[in-house]
Amino acid sequence: MAPQRRKLGRTGFEVAPLAFGGNVFGWTADEATSFRLLDAFVAAGFSLIDTADSYSHWVPGHEGGESETVIGRWIAQRGHHDDVVIATKVGSGQDVGHRCLRKDYILGAVEGSLRRLQVEAIDLYQSHWDDEKTPLDETLEAYSRLIEQGKVRAIGASNLGAGRLQQALDVSAKQGLPRYLTLQPLYNLYDRDAFEGALAELCIREDIAVIPYYALAAGFLTGKYRSAADFGKSARGAGMKKYLNPRGLRILDALDRVAADIGATPVQVSLAWLIARPGVTAPIASATSVAQLEQLIAATRLTLDAETLRRLDEASA
Repeated sequence: MAPQRRKLGRTGFEVAPLAFGGNVFGWTADEATSFRLLDAFVAAGFSLIDTADSYSHWVPGHEGGESETVIGRWIAQRGHHDDVVIATKVGSGQDVGHRCLRKDYILGAVEGSLRRLQVEAIDLYQSHWDDEKTPLDETLEAYSRLIEQGKVRAIGASNLGAGRLQQALDVSAKQGLPRYLTLQPLYNLYDRDAFEGALAELCIREDIAVIPYYALAAGFLTGKYRSAADFGKSARGAGMKKYLNPRGLRILDALDRVAADIGATPVQVSLAWLIARPGVTAPIASATSVAQLEQLIAATRLTLDAETLRRLDEASA
């Protein structure tokens, strides 16, 4: 059964309600595994693939660009990418000390991404982090040039609060510059504060597609980490400490109960909750095996009733 497609804001693209997080490509998924994952994702009717030019610089011996390179080789092997939406991000390069959205920097960085991805145009080009030192109009002028040149089709932002996103939209409107059409916030059943409220309302009002990252709280919501003894289970285990508290354990308990009641898994329930949230278009989640990916895909076929949603909301309040 093909998944229902949703409009990706005003980009002109329509996507199924799950994005593949490309941070694993060339890191915890080698090239052959990555190709199998991408093939399975597309075969199941999904199309939005998210990456960044900085993935995976945190791995010893990597400098960033590894994920884009793997995706580019996959595209080259297939010979086309008209059935997928490739989203990448700019502005967190280590060479500029992390956050940089200067015009000259973007115009240089895009060439590297185009070369690695082996495409003529990036479907969705996103500002990775806010750069408060660079005027918003300078950043948007860079994107304007890239859209005019046919190198970028649409732009989005990541990690912007409501105030800054509103400022950027105002600059776009006043100066006739391209506007951010998508937003990537941190948002999941545990991390709710940053998105819910003013930012969610702004995105809904302005028809901005929301593509939340860390949809499973970096793996915490899988239920794999329930005590400090579990931290060794993956490369991300050490980051779980912040979630292991009474509220986090309450959320896991609610997920366990709901999953048991409806014959699903905590992963599927977590994602189904997020997919059902107002304003959310497609959560980003990653997998390192086809079996993991199939579990993510199954979440998109799960509809949670009002009572179940209320139970999860209460547990995570």
